[in-house]
Amino acid sequence: MADLTTKYMGLQLKNPVIIGASNLVKDVDNCKKMEEAGAAAIVYKTLFEEQIELERLQLSEELNQYNERHAEMITLFPDIDHAGPREHLGHLKKVVNAVNIPVIASLNCTFSETWVEYAKELENTGVNALELNFYAVPGDFKRDGKGIINEQIDAVSEVKKNIRIPVSVKLSPFYTNALMVIQNMYYAGADGFVLFNRMFQPGIDLEKEEHHFPYNFSHEEDNLLPQRFIGLLYGEVRGSLCANSGIFTGHDVARMVLSGADSVQVVSVIYKHGIGHVKKILEELSAWMDQKKYATLDDFRGKLSRKVLKDPFAYRRAQYIDILMKSDEIFKKYPVR
Repeated sequence: MADLTTKYMGLQLKNPVIIGASNLVKDVDNCKKMEEAGAAAIVYKTLFEEQIELERLQLSEELNQYNERHAEMITLFPDIDHAGPREHLGHLKKVVNAVNIPVIASLNCTFSETWVEYAKELENTGVNALELNFYAVPGDFKRDGKGIINEQIDAVSEVKKNIRIPVSVKLSPFYTNALMVIQNMYYAGADGFVLFNRMFQPGIDLEKEEHHFPYNFSHEEDNLLPQRFIGLLYGEVRGSLCANSGIFTGHDVARMVLSGADSVQVVSVIYKHGIGHVKKILEELSAWMDQKKYATLDDFRGKLSRKVLKDPFAYRRAQYIDILMKSDEIFKKYPVR
């Protein structure tokens, strides 16, 4: 039987399948079921600094909305401070204590000081690693891309200086040159890279003429982008590589390992098919390896990466041009009517 063990940022994992950050992991019982189903590690729900600040503001407004409605009235309520990240940290610690597989914290901040402050607090819960989720939605016309990238690189550097556990970065694909950004983050101390995070976009309800927020599950074809970038990065950056988005089957995992991935993260497939689907993914991966006579993941890791392939046109623009030149073939399968 195939040996599925792998290493991710120095963590020894029993297989490459990690449960990604989502609301599913807030429930301790769910986390236990994930471990039983075969998940190798769990990324806890992201701690968003903006969410903490928004909740703090809402609490303040609610407590003070009736103030001074009477000449002798100053406030109806005693001073109450928002709990800040304490509730999040408390739930995270319960998960750490409940399972025997590695737990990875996830963090997204807006200010340089709080990256370090919250990173320290997350480390103190006993997690095995920290994932910095660089989920940024530009809204300022005056901010240049270089400045945003430098802030993120500085955040990696400062966090690494102040905590002892491994640190990965979860990135968006929307960089002019993601390869350069990843390389510079590696130089800044990042131990691993998760490619890529998903941008949750609001839709528009035409009947109500207002924004709404539909579920934004990934689709199978979404794995092509991380697959390609992992193939470009393998052997060029020494940090661990983790694929995210559009991973639904054991064959998808095999494709990522062929490109050079050390691990994968899954979320949408768990929502769609349940926690028990992890077992099926692992069975499919193991069966494929047995069929191909691969004893370990290292036997085929990076086999189809740019570093290993002898094809001089693989991963180059010529590959894209070749696809365009063959585009007429689609009409043979789907004739225009």
